[in-house]
Amino acid sequence: MEHRKKEKADYVVQSVDRALDILESFDFNEEELGVSELAHKLDLHKNNVFRLLATLEVRGYIEQDKKSGNYRLGIKTFEIANVFLHHLGLRRQARPILEELVGRCDETGYLAVLDGSDVIYVLMHETTQTVRIMLRLGQRLPAHCTAAGKAQLAFESVDRLQLLFKDKPLRKLTDNTITSPDALRGHLREVARLGFATDNEEFELGVRCLAAPVKDYSKKVVASVGLSGPLSRFSMDRIEKELAPLVKEAGEKISERLGYEISVVTS
Repeated sequence: MEHRKKEKADYVVQSVDRALDILESFDFNEEELGVSELAHKLDLHKNNVFRLLATLEVRGYIEQDKKSGNYRLGIKTFEIANVFLHHLGLRRQARPILEELVGRCDETGYLAVLDGSDVIYVLMHETTQTVRIMLRLGQRLPAHCTAAGKAQLAFESVDRLQLLFKDKPLRKLTDNTITSPDALRGHLREVARLGFATDNEEFELGVRCLAAPVKDYSKKVVASVGLSGPLSRFSMDRIEKELAPLVKEAGEKISERLGYEISVVTS
């Protein structure tokens, strides 16, 4: 008699799952939360939330502000994140190339990885310019309206794209945001042809970005490297003539460091 294989979801421990829900409730906008807020947010009884918080606090993942009584992420979460980033070989290999890229154009550079229908920024090097676009490490943004995301989505299969956005409509963040799946697919084909993507005020007004794909030894796109800046410095002319070649070159250099072999076509 054949035994049915259990799905991983069948093994989920409820208390651990709820503890992780608490940790994930904190973000860049929610620095501190109270027991009542968390209980309401997670639809849990306050006593359950308090016990979970107490456990997380003992282990250093959560700490309580003695004055307000609210809770915030503890130092242990920072330590775990740093361990992850330290072992992320991609980040280590990309750092000198990213610094070189920024040094050549003096604009904010970044490295981002695709996570479902979002991109996460895992490395950044800032410009010396007074007016700059601030990106935070670990920041998560929608892929369909960012250069960092589109530079990676362009190399996904049609089936994969349909799966990614099947139950998630393309959110409209500005008048320039692409919200039609058909239009996005057509746009991504052009991105793949050009070898770089642009975000022309699609995520935020007044900001333009561009990014190129990064590939590993298996020829798989594993990240994107790019630049962000204000419209005043990121004219389309400058992007096409100066910045795009620099970003594409950076993408190729990081790819080579990851074992990707660049094909040289000679006439």
